[in-house]
Amino acid sequence: MLFREIRQQGFTGKEGILKNYLRPFKPQQCEPVVHFKTPAGQQLQIDFTTIRRGRFKLKAFVATLGFSRAGYVRFSEYERQEGWLTGIEAALDYFGGVPRELLFDNAKYIMIERDAYVEGAHRWNAKLLEMAKDYGFKLKACRPYRAKTKGKVERFNGYLKGSFITPLAASLKQAGLVLDVDVANGHIGPWLEDVANQRVHGTTGEKPALLLVSERLSLQPLPSGVNTRQTVNRQTTRYAMPMESLQHPLSVYDQLLEIRP
Repeated sequence: MLFREIRQQGFTGKEGILKNYLRPFKPQQCEPVVHFKTPAGQQLQIDFTTIRRGRFKLKAFVATLGFSRAGYVRFSEYERQEGWLTGIEAALDYFGGVPRELLFDNAKYIMIERDAYVEGAHRWNAKLLEMAKDYGFKLKACRPYRAKTKGKVERFNGYLKGSFITPLAASLKQAGLVLDVDVANGHIGPWLEDVANQRVHGTTGEKPALLLVSERLSLQPLPSGVNTRQTVNRQTTRYAMPMESLQHPLSVYDQLLEIRP
């Protein structure tokens, strides 16, 4: 009907040409975003993210509790088996308990072979299996090509880079210093306590730190006799990062860092 009307207006081309031209202007039907509510104490989502600042690269182990959205971060130079295991151990100690399951993607240091035995029965890293037995959590893997399954921790990754890494790198640059693993780990504890876990979360409408208080009641207790490493995120550093530096838009930090596309 539309093509006929356009022909009457003097268009002499073929209908296919017209459809190809109009296709970009056709309203797109977006898939609705579904938020999966996770019961308290049920799930901890875990990821390793890469942070690049010029020629420098950091790796960050990131863990987010599904109910409270409380986050934990530990930086390293490389993504290795030890980084995963130490990060899990420290995160559970930081949160003060053990969730019923840990959700991973298909990282090669954690999952040796997906569906190795039957569908859904994966061959996991042996040391991770030992840790799961000691702590009492189950291992769960994201389904392939389902990026939103681990969305809680992946959204925290973006927040970490924008709210912590960029301001800190800008402040250090002004002082003639470089952001490295030790400096990042020295600053991350106060940022988690005073900024990340104190913000009002966009989905829950609550501060993660407040929800964590109630979620701890649903976490399993930490096992006695397990040598937890609890000092990483409680350190301070001699390099000061003014709190007011967290209040400016990211464009200010981009200018300070002389970031070019």
